[in-house]
Amino acid sequence: MLGGIFSFHSNWRNKQNTYMQKPLPLQCTSLNFREFQFAQAMLFAIEEINNSTDLLPGISLGYNIYDTCSSIARSLKVALALTNGIDDVSSTSEAPCTRPAQVQVIMGETSSSPSTATATIIGPFHIPLISHFSTCACLSDKTKYPSFLRTVPSDYYQSRALAQLVKHFGWTWVGAVRTNDDYGNNGMATFTETAQQLGICLEYSVSVFRTDPSEKIRKVIEVIKASTSKVIVAFLSHKDMDVLIHDLSYHNLTGYQWVGSESWIFDSQIAAVDKTHILDGAIGLSIPKAHVSGLKEFMLDVKPLILSNNDLFTEFWEALFSCKFKQSKSTDIQRDCTGHEDLAGVQNSFTDMSLMPIFNNVYKGVYAVAHALHGILSCNKTCDNNVQLDPFTILQHIRQINFKTKEGDEVYFNENGDPPAKYEIINWHPRENNIVDFVTVGLYDTSLPADKQLNLLDKPFIWTQGSHQVPVSVCSEKCPPGTRKVLQKGKPVCCYDCIRCAEGEMSNFTDSITCVRCPPEYWSNERRDACIKKELVFLSYEEIMGTLLTAASLFGTCMTAVVALIFFKYRKTPLVRANNSELSFLLLFSLTLCFLCSLTFIGRPSEWSCMLRHTAFGITFVLCISCVLGKTIVVLMAFKARLPGRNVMKWFGPTQQRLSVLGFTLIQVIICILWLTVSPPFPYMNLKEFKDKIILECALGSPVGFWAVLGYIGFLAILCFIFAFLARKLPDNFNEAQFITFSMLIFCAVWIAFIPAYFSSPGKFSVAVEIFAILASSFGLLICIFIPKCYVMLLKPERNTKKNIFGKGAPK
Repeated sequence: MLGGIFSFHSNWRNKQNTYMQKPLPLQCTSLNFREFQFAQAMLFAIEEINNSTDLLPGISLGYNIYDTCSSIARSLKVALALTNGIDDVSSTSEAPCTRPAQVQVIMGETSSSPSTATATIIGPFHIPLISHFSTCACLSDKTKYPSFLRTVPSDYYQSRALAQLVKHFGWTWVGAVRTNDDYGNNGMATFTETAQQLGICLEYSVSVFRTDPSEKIRKVIEVIKASTSKVIVAFLSHKDMDVLIHDLSYHNLTGYQWVGSESWIFDSQIAAVDKTHILDGAIGLSIPKAHVSGLKEFMLDVKPLILSNNDLFTEFWEALFSCKFKQSKSTDIQRDCTGHEDLAGVQNSFTDMSLMPIFNNVYKGVYAVAHALHGILSCNKTCDNNVQLDPFTILQHIRQINFKTKEGDEVYFNENGDPPAKYEIINWHPRENNIVDFVTVGLYDTSLPADKQLNLLDKPFIWTQGSHQVPVSVCSEKCPPGTRKVLQKGKPVCCYDCIRCAEGEMSNFTDSITCVRCPPEYWSNERRDACIKKELVFLSYEEIMGTLLTAASLFGTCMTAVVALIFFKYRKTPLVRANNSELSFLLLFSLTLCFLCSLTFIGRPSEWSCMLRHTAFGITFVLCISCVLGKTIVVLMAFKARLPGRNVMKWFGPTQQRLSVLGFTLIQVIICILWLTVSPPFPYMNLKEFKDKIILECALGSPVGFWAVLGYIGFLAILCFIFAFLARKLPDNFNEAQFITFSMLIFCAVWIAFIPAYFSSPGKFSVAVEIFAILASSFGLLICIFIPKCYVMLLKPERNTKKNIFGKGAPK
């Protein structure tokens, strides 16, 4: 014997209990054709098994089916009735506890909440309860529901699949409506948990139940109206969606993309009720399409039902054919219904076979029981009728069955009593005359690897209001590369502002939560979506400043060469000879080197150029100043020698002059060698001066060495200036000390001004300042010391005589 629990009525009339008498039986209302179809599927399977010679030969299955009127209290009473074999269960009676079970297995229920209650009651008795449509994930808990099994996948998988589907289309800001029972609450809880893991936020989550007062339903409508999300995930039973759709239509809540659970997404009755096209373009998961050969014909053959003379079937017949059995004054029954009506011209929910996948679940459940019994009874050609059946043994065998139906469907249960989870993804395609096609646009199979479970087919989608564009439902638009997300205070994580990355930072992908700082040698581009190499800055020959300084250096070199040629041409003239021609040529040579050493400061710094530029500068300038100092001393000694009793020139003759120049220069050479040995200058990338540029410069290495070189040059220059200043008023028509004094004044002024200018100039400009100081001081020496002499030699040759040079200064 198999028990069956179905809700042939979807509601009941509430009656006020007076507590003066026993509660009256429920008065059931709203006949539900869907449940009649489920019961018919059960009867079809039983009849097919009874007619089979291969399965349970010689054994007939019987059934005892009850109507629960969708009442959980009624479900519990029915379950106890099936268990104890009586229709009424008294809490004071001890008989039910001493009887064996009257049915071996119970088929049902359709909904999750009645199933949880029923499974809790019959679980301690180990009576299997096999549901065809109770999907709540909570029923997989075998500690609470040890005898519950089902032929429909658990909502654990469906909820996760819905979350992945929502994520796939980029909907991160959604609303949620659920049935306020175990099915809706547990299913939505799993969806919410998975959605959070996938970065999806729920703007709201509201619950409804078909018996809720209209005011509560209206509040749900107001929440939807006030929302900004355009996608609604509806984890609703078909009964609750049927109630809600009327209110949605009344308020004309169009323009929302609905994502549905398997309970209503492929229900043709819901589609028929949606007259205002609220649900057009809906997408969701459904049980895979199925076919059971012979089942449709069996269902539509309803004539045996009326012959059973059952009140329930009579009510069903009247509702099916919209007729009424009338009783005349006599005992004869005068019928508008004849009992011979034909379903050929009837179109209603009973003749609709769109729920064939659920019928197939009922069918597979009955066959699971038959295969378990077949094994227990050791059936071959016959079965052992002497085996004592008990629910626990049957439960254990049902859990272990593994067979294929005649249509090729594999049936087995996992350790939680659940079948493998496979779903089709359904998209509502509206047609004319309010007809909706449930088009399969994808599959979801949990047996595949995680990254391949969701598979959308290459088919066109239709979205809300007939659109072919995927709707957008986000709290905040995606943050483009170059920005980062900053959460809005007091709002979910999906609501954020896009803040541009700071200078030197970048983000190169969408919706970045942080900006990454670029490496030291890189800088962010204008869009802040990439790090680009910083511009290397150094004084190059190609830029205008470098070109001008190079030209000035070469001009000074050429000018010095011209002066040298002039001096060489007039080397035997008194003017040249009187001013120590040997030191003059050596000075011109050193000035040439001074002009040329400035070129080492231009161009990309390298190890050799960094060491060369400062040492060459230091040595050439000391050579230059040493020559000037020698000339100054010569002038001073020469006039001292002309005084009576003085013969100082013998102490500072040509040999001493050469040795003094060599000695002064050698000291600078020693300083430079020590500098290069201890800590030489080296190329250095200055990353701190500018944010977006790298200054390629020469680091000093040892600052002491650098300042020792400059200090020594300054010491010689000051010494030269003092000697020249002392000799400036000595009698002579062409006193060179005057020009040396002026040149040293320019030299010292230039290098004193150089120090603050050098330290205040950024990057390559500091190099330019140093070059300018070298050139300015070199030009100062060249012009002040040599140009006046060239002027006389070239333009005033009459003055280039010994008499003229020493005329005023000679003794009378």
